[in-house]
Amino acid sequence: MKYNPLGNTGLMVSEIGMGCEGFAVHHCKNTALLFDEAERQGINYFDLYTSNPDVRASVGEALKGRREKFVIQSHICSVWKDGQYKRTRNINEVKNGFEEMMSLLQTDYIDVGMIHYCDSLKDWNEIADGEVMKYALELKKQGRIHHIGLSSHNPDVALQAVKSGNIEVLMFSVNPCYDLQPANEDVEQLWNEENYVNPLENMEPARQELYELCQAKGVGITVMKAFGGGDLLDAELSPAGRALTVNQCINYALTRPAVATVLVGAHSVEQLQDSCEYENATDEERDYATALASFPNISWRGHCMYCSHCAPCPKKIDVASVTKFLNLSLAQGEVPEAVREHYDLLGHYAGDCIACGACEKRCPFEVSIIENMKKAKEIFGK
Repeated sequence: MKYNPLGNTGLMVSEIGMGCEGFAVHHCKNTALLFDEAERQGINYFDLYTSNPDVRASVGEALKGRREKFVIQSHICSVWKDGQYKRTRNINEVKNGFEEMMSLLQTDYIDVGMIHYCDSLKDWNEIADGEVMKYALELKKQGRIHHIGLSSHNPDVALQAVKSGNIEVLMFSVNPCYDLQPANEDVEQLWNEENYVNPLENMEPARQELYELCQAKGVGITVMKAFGGGDLLDAELSPAGRALTVNQCINYALTRPAVATVLVGAHSVEQLQDSCEYENATDEERDYATALASFPNISWRGHCMYCSHCAPCPKKIDVASVTKFLNLSLAQGEVPEAVREHYDLLGHYAGDCIACGACEKRCPFEVSIIENMKKAKEIFGK
């Protein structure tokens, strides 16, 4: 298992993480089985958005004797009321829900306290300026949560949250179909077939800006919906008109800037094992670029996907990394110090480009790589 830094939190997390969808299977008897398999596979990160007390209690039991082996991302503002899940901003409900969660999980702290499900700017402003953020900051001060996160499907909301400086971890929906959809406060629009009727071209700018801003600010992204709820794995359901594999979906998400871990939904040990096979997959099995370039309904023409199909370069330039650092700098309007340091470590630079065009011939997305190398040389000075 490969481990990545979770932004600037200081945490190293497994690139395959575990969603909590399967914990409730067989009256929560599945929870211990999934945690046993996660430990065996080297998974150390999981998300717990559900407020179901039975699920939370089963997780607490599963963590006994191995709490320190797992990094917990659990949600604030997700509560259980009248026998069902509820998202709330009522501070009394939020506080009671948190205390119940801590008791059921049998832990003294949560690694990432995730403010639950914010998809509207009005909601974010109320969170940021109200009692919920005050409470989250107080919990962090007390050491009961170590880092503050936010879960969202809306890039406009997520951008404002990241810019606030209070959000250290962002849980965001990342896959090659959603990334072409404009921001919307209604999450259901990501699944709306009508939004895929006309051909979609290139990544939504707000989503690109979000990933690059998170990278620049050291906000780690934990990915939900990498498989689009399973739709992307089924040719008949996929809005792209063609199916992707588990390996391709995971690799797409992991190659976005700032992404640290992909939280895979698994309803069984076998499904979790299938996702973990990514660690043993070949480059060909992971490759999503050829598939994306052939989608009948969607086009990324002219947009670098950091897929490295441009390699090898005769001058040994890591074209994908140079392009990523270029985009990060363009998004910031300056060269962040960390980006410059990473660029300097490459060893071979954009200025080494001889404009042979070999990379452009191999690029599935017809990116103007030579022009990008010229821009990078201007920006980085070499």
